[in-house]
Amino acid sequence: MITGIGTDIVEVERVAAKIDKGQGFRELVFTPHEIGYCELQGSKYESYAARFAAKEAFLKALGTGYGHGGVHFYEIEIRNDAAGKPEIYLIGDAEKLYAERNIRQVSVSLSHVKTMATAFVIIEGF
Repeated sequence: MITGIGTDIVEVERVAAKIDKGQGFRELVFTPHEIGYCELQGSKYESYAARFAAKEAFLKALGTGYGHGGVHFYEIEIRNDAAGKPEIYLIGDAEKLYAERNIRQVSVSLSHVKTMATAFVIIEGF
């Protein structure tokens, strides 16, 4: 049963500017795994922006938004499986929330072009 959906769209330039400022935005929002992945991409800022959008979309699907559920961006990690399909992994308090809310599955879709990145998340529960 679908218990939540969320979507978000982000300007790539906005995310790039925050990362280039060098004041810790990247480390506050992204996990070391995500940083390693994005830094190896030819269009790294598009990859960062898509992951940022996915985190926002996930929080919207939970119904909390950022700052209202005790979950931090760095506790939501976007990875790709062997075939390249994006998946959401939860860490720390976000992982606990997964169990508390009886979440069965989280699906995520990412898309980006030079100027924009978007994500869509579906949460299924028991």
